[in-house]
Amino acid sequence: MKLEYQHILRHYQDRKKMKWMGFYLSDHTAQIDKDRIEQQPVSIKKERLSESEINKILAQAKIKGLTVSIQKEEINLENSYLSDIEGKISGSDESNIFINDQKVGYDQIKHVEIIDHKKWSSL
Repeated sequence: MKLEYQHILRHYQDRKKMKWMGFYLSDHTAQIDKDRIEQQPVSIKKERLSESEINKILAQAKIKGLTVSIQKEEINLENSYLSDIEGKISGSDESNIFINDQKVGYDQIKHVEIIDHKKWSSL
């Protein structure tokens, strides 16, 4: 048994610096999170639509298979709105809508509009 243990110790290679790469200080992770938020594209503030207007546009987009752009109520640390969520409606339930499988709560929607994509062949 003692011989087997010595054999294992001889073949063990310390990963040295590599094993410490996984350890971050809380200050570092906070800075990384802040940088990630700052690098997100910023969207201009759009007018708040009423619940009935939002429902009308979403229903039209769902029926016709149109692409929508949704601005959420969410803002980043600089008090600016995050980039809009764009895509086709892939589903919904009583409290959420799914845009390209990304869940957005109805109560989070500030503005929604239908995007008219031009075909590349007509450009």
